[in-house]
Amino acid sequence: MILHFRNLHSLLIISGKMLIVQVEATIVTIESDQVHKGIVELVNRHGVRKLVMGAVKESCMKVKKSSCKENYAAKHAPLFCEIWFINKGRCIWTREASENSNPLQGSFSSTRSSCASGCISTEMRVSSGSDPKVEEESSYSHIEEVSLEAEALGNEAFEELLKCKTLELEAMEAFSKVKIYESALVHEVKLRKEAEDALNNTIQDQEKLLTEKDEVARKLERTMRNVSLLDIRAQEANRRCEEASGELKLIQTSILSLRHEEQRIRRQKMEAVHWLERWRSPGQAGTANCNGFLGITEELPELAEFSLSDLQTATCNFSESFKLGQGGCGQVYKGEMLGRTVAIKRLHPNNMQGQSEFQKEVQVLGKLQHPHLVTLLGACPEAWSLVYEYLPNGSLQDRLFQKSNIAPLTWKIRTRIIAEISSALCFLHSSKPEKIVHGDLKPQNILLNSELSCKICEFGICRLVAEDSLYQPSFRWSTIPKGSFPYTDPEFQRIGVLTPKSDIYAFGVIILQLLTGKPPAGLVGEVRRTRKLASILDPSAEWPMIVARRLVDLALQFCELSSRGRPDLTPTLVRELEQLHVSEERPVPSFFLCPILQEIMHDPQVAADGFTYEGEALRGWLANGRETSPMTNLRLDHLRLTPNHALRLAIQDWLCKY
Repeated sequence: MILHFRNLHSLLIISGKMLIVQVEATIVTIESDQVHKGIVELVNRHGVRKLVMGAVKESCMKVKKSSCKENYAAKHAPLFCEIWFINKGRCIWTREASENSNPLQGSFSSTRSSCASGCISTEMRVSSGSDPKVEEESSYSHIEEVSLEAEALGNEAFEELLKCKTLELEAMEAFSKVKIYESALVHEVKLRKEAEDALNNTIQDQEKLLTEKDEVARKLERTMRNVSLLDIRAQEANRRCEEASGELKLIQTSILSLRHEEQRIRRQKMEAVHWLERWRSPGQAGTANCNGFLGITEELPELAEFSLSDLQTATCNFSESFKLGQGGCGQVYKGEMLGRTVAIKRLHPNNMQGQSEFQKEVQVLGKLQHPHLVTLLGACPEAWSLVYEYLPNGSLQDRLFQKSNIAPLTWKIRTRIIAEISSALCFLHSSKPEKIVHGDLKPQNILLNSELSCKICEFGICRLVAEDSLYQPSFRWSTIPKGSFPYTDPEFQRIGVLTPKSDIYAFGVIILQLLTGKPPAGLVGEVRRTRKLASILDPSAEWPMIVARRLVDLALQFCELSSRGRPDLTPTLVRELEQLHVSEERPVPSFFLCPILQEIMHDPQVAADGFTYEGEALRGWLANGRETSPMTNLRLDHLRLTPNHALRLAIQDWLCKY
């Protein structure tokens, strides 16, 4: 049997698919008695690695039990040869090659190279003495059939190749897009990092600017404090420079005023003495001389001397219709003497220890000359009486509570009255060698002249004592003022000792009455409890808050329960009170004003922010839970307050000066 093998196609593997491409065919002839043996021998001789064989589908399904050529080739072909079994152009079964087997070498190398791109498709032709022509025609027919199938498979493979190329293009386009996206992502990440770096730099710059701003603010605050201190020192220097000239002028003015007042009083007393001498007969003069009254006149030449009959004549024998009032030491009558209206005070004899004490007190009181003390014109030892000048406008009690149908006192008049009372008390408390304590200071004992200027009466005669006798038992309780409980010093009520601080307590109550227009009972406690000063002020006076607040502060200090807590009436304080009624008429330095209240500060306190505030206002600010500066709104480093003594002294000096 002669076998003809024609190499018709080459097999290509592209993208995982088998493609058959038509190529030039060659014929290899081998002689063998059996076809399947010849195929195996040819594979062994040429070292064929890939073999494509036609097969019947049914026989291949039973390849393990059949003895057909397909089965024989599958079993006896070398293991390095991969065999494809084709039926009608479709691969129905494959025998895989073994990688461990090596193909034949030598003379078959050219054949292997021709099969490197695929496998061999064989056509077997059996010659066993049959007609060669018939066999050739049969072979050509079979070859034509295979060619058609191969052509169909080639077309299909070409389509698959086009699809594969299309997919490759799409894949390449996708890869290109992926690269573009990756590049864009990298660029975006880079931009994001640059933005984050820029943001971090901006935040750091902002924090640096905030730190610099805080430092500048602290420097500015320190500078403002230094400027404020320099202003205060400069003003203090100017004040001291002007104070000397001002005090010199004040002293000169006071000396001139005192000289004029002294001359006027001397003239009045001389007129009284001459009038008394004209009324007396020679016998009366001798009687008086025998009684020693003229001796008093020799000791007190400036005081007029009156007899009991003189007083009785002036008062119609102390008629009730002439009676002006009654105090703790006696009664006061209105009379006509010395060509003028006078006030005659008749003392209770039991308030005096004897004639010598009365003469001593008359001698001392006769030397007391002050514009705001009622002037003593004369005395009558026989009737234990004193003769004073008469003031026509009644008492401060009557005017303050409008017992007469007249206009209310303005705030300026009330402030001036307070200053005049302080001046008179300062004069009494500074008396030498004995201090003079009024002891019964109240609005009823403060009289008003035609110009509504005040003069204090009822002073001294019952309380003229030396400092070393203030605490003697004989002085206690016998000197308690009558009818003046709301004005009485609580310390005096407790221990029975009357001191100048007792007058200061009563003065504080009078100030509160002038501010509020209210009765004295419970007034001190009411003012201490109030939180809104404007609600308790007398509206008829139209008080300015700056003046009212300062007077309230002073009055409450004067009304401290312990005398040690009450300030003394010093000349500096008197000058401050004298200038309060004009404080609204002059420009106030801005640094004297509290930033919260916009009023003159009386208790300046420095906060942690470096600014100075009124103590009460700043404590109220902090008491509401605030921990920030009223000026900068920044958080305070601490809540401690430091008194600004320099500014307080400057404000007080300014108030006293103006």
